[in-house]
Amino acid sequence: MRDLTTEELAEVFREIAAGTAVKRSRHELISGGIDRTDLFLRILAESGFHPVTVEAVGIRPGERTPAFHVQNGTALFGWVFWEKFSQLRLRKLFGTVVRKPNGDWLVQVPAHSTAVIYADTSQILPMDIDRPFEL
Repeated sequence: MRDLTTEELAEVFREIAAGTAVKRSRHELISGGIDRTDLFLRILAESGFHPVTVEAVGIRPGERTPAFHVQNGTALFGWVFWEKFSQLRLRKLFGTVVRKPNGDWLVQVPAHSTAVIYADTSQILPMDIDRPFEL
């Protein structure tokens, strides 16, 4: 299999960001032995995804927004949303669509973390706060 050109790879990254043609999940950003993270981050920015902390994402309970966690040549897609523990206890977090065998998010970033994620806050979508696993 041949390596993709930079233009072809950029188009694949656009499809990942948009959630079209390529399922948003776990994506390796190393192609042909070259780390293409910078290209992916540029395409994310062009697609409306900007670096932000979970705490800074302006969503309310019952809403979610798409985001990526990018680290060590890998991009993981997920959502920033509010998790409900009880009627009185909620927490905002980023959780990946990729799960551990026990069902937990492979990566989760709580609101108090200073870790940067890349979120598209122009896409705030409704969700059922009582069923976050059905995002």
